[in-house]
Amino acid sequence: MTASLAVDVMGGDLGPSATLPACRALLDGHAQCRVLLVGQPEVMQPGLDLHGLSGHPRVEIVPASEVVTMDDSVEIALRRKKDSSMRRAIELVKDGKADACVSSGNTGALMAVARYVLKTLPGIDRPAIATYLPNITGSGTLMLDLGANVDCLAEHLLQFAVMGTAFAAAGGHANPRVGLLNIGEEIIKGNEMIKQAGELLRQAHVEGRLNFLGNVEGNDIFKGTADIVVCDGFVGNVALKTSEGLAQMLSGMIRQEFTRGPLSRLMALAALPVLRRFRRRVDHRRYNGAALLGLRGLVFKSHGSADAFAFQQAMERAHEAAEGRVVQEIERILAALHTHRPRPSSQQSMAG
Repeated sequence: MTASLAVDVMGGDLGPSATLPACRALLDGHAQCRVLLVGQPEVMQPGLDLHGLSGHPRVEIVPASEVVTMDDSVEIALRRKKDSSMRRAIELVKDGKADACVSSGNTGALMAVARYVLKTLPGIDRPAIATYLPNITGSGTLMLDLGANVDCLAEHLLQFAVMGTAFAAAGGHANPRVGLLNIGEEIIKGNEMIKQAGELLRQAHVEGRLNFLGNVEGNDIFKGTADIVVCDGFVGNVALKTSEGLAQMLSGMIRQEFTRGPLSRLMALAALPVLRRFRRRVDHRRYNGAALLGLRGLVFKSHGSADAFAFQQAMERAHEAAEGRVVQEIERILAALHTHRPRPSSQQSMAG
């Protein structure tokens, strides 16, 4: 499969100065990949020329007159900026001209516009945000939801597990292990919603639809006990921000060791190869690129402050998911999993 990615060139804090060199790096690394660059042509042109994207045989320029800023509300993004680079990029996925969309734009706006334009898959009540967090194995732990749904029902966590399984499989994890985030490993632990979710996941495991390990605790995320960890968006977002803060703290501590004095500097220099490998392993830029799963198309959210390297990682994840046909795999697992359980009727709760 030849993947085509629609890129919101204007999104994020750095805009074209980050997105365009990332696009060039992706094209250089994937000989068959195509990129549709969506944005304001006059703003993009200097970067297009600088990075050799003007006239590139696998690049298409798609004009958009507006930009969704990081401060724009969901209402502005949905109703007032209908020709934004964000919306146009998502519409390319809907129209079948692109296999996935990548944007560094406003998270709330991106989720709202993506859900409005693409709609959710049959059998999915709520899209979820999924991304990898670093673990000691070096492979990363896929975690969802990370903030789209603050309040969840047990059925939603089952759906998250299905979506995570399809996404992880596209990334090369055969029969990925699913863990349910809880305050203890025992079945009796947790609130009623978590206990009900555990029952649904165990049933899916018995049916051979999911590889459910059971309950996992917070430290298991970083130990790599499970390939996938499911939770509600409130807990997931706290875990994500804690992980990012911990990585930044450790990097800061490493830098401080070089300024404490001659002895500390000497010891730090001796340990420099190990410290560099450690810093690379916990570098949040390597794990950039959160998937908005559960939609009738692939949308990936890059961190708003992502530089070119980080944005390229988000594009790599989108390319991998497109080639792995994640949407179709979610549909396949859902079709096999569906029983006559009653569907929940609840309102989506969005976290900005």
